[in-house]
Amino acid sequence: MQEYIDFVTNNPMLAGAWVVIAAMLIHSVVKAKLSKTNNINPQEATLLINKQDAIVVDVRSAEEFKKGHIVNAKNITVSQIDEGKFAAIENDKQAPIIVVCATGTRSGGAGDKLAKAGFEQVNNLFSGMSGWTAANLPTTKK
Repeated sequence: MQEYIDFVTNNPMLAGAWVVIAAMLIHSVVKAKLSKTNNINPQEATLLINKQDAIVVDVRSAEEFKKGHIVNAKNITVSQIDEGKFAAIENDKQAPIIVVCATGTRSGGAGDKLAKAGFEQVNNLFSGMSGWTAANLPTTKK
């Protein structure tokens, strides 16, 4: 125990950085456990799309969406979800929903908002479009 005390007194910046990193790790784990959305990888998303007719909701901007998106994805931006404007999927509250963004960060929050709005099976593609394209899965620009 004395070694820890000596380390902290001799290296306050390093000890402070360690505490911040530990707090961030704990925060992310707790947030993931309390979230109503499931994090899925591209393979699990493909299974949901093919076997359960999951609806893909792309929350990127219209410009990002036009550069390439998952086939049959619906472009509903984060700001539209914040405002409650998701009429394109309003009748699909029981269907599996896959929320996608560029890297998986924006889609997590959007997925939580969809779950609060009554959607029952909300999934977040945690690697986003970057993970989708890295897995060589199909995209379209139409």
